[in-house]
Amino acid sequence: FIVTRSGSTPHAQLTMLVNEEGGVHCNGGPVLKLSDPQLVQARAIQEEIHDAASHRLSLPARTGSVFSYTLRDESGTVRFSDNSAAQPAVLHHLQLFVLQVVQDVCHLPAS
Repeated sequence: FIVTRSGSTPHAQLTMLVNEEGGVHCNGGPVLKLSDPQLVQARAIQEEIHDAASHRLSLPARTGSVFSYTLRDESGTVRFSDNSAAQPAVLHHLQLFVLQVVQDVCHLPAS
C-alpha cells in the first residue's frame, strides 16, 4: 500500500510505499526494511482497511486538523484527517504505524 500525508507542519509531506516483502520507501528514498513486528502490523492494517478502501471511505477534517492522509491499495482508497470524526480504529493504527516507521525506519523528522 501507499500512504501520503500532508499537513500544516514543516515535515508533514510524506509518501510512504510499503511492499509485501517488508520493504518501505519514504519520500522516494532507498528501500528500507521493516522489522518483523512492523511487517505484521502493516499486513494487519491492510487487512483491516480492506472494506473501507473498497467503499472509498472519505472522512472530512474538523477544525484544528494537523495531518491529512490518503491510503491506496489494490482494493481502493481511504482519505481522512487526524481528527476526522467517526474514524474506525484501523485509521488510528495507521497513523501510529506511519509515525513509528517515519521515525524508526526512515529516520525522518516526525512532523
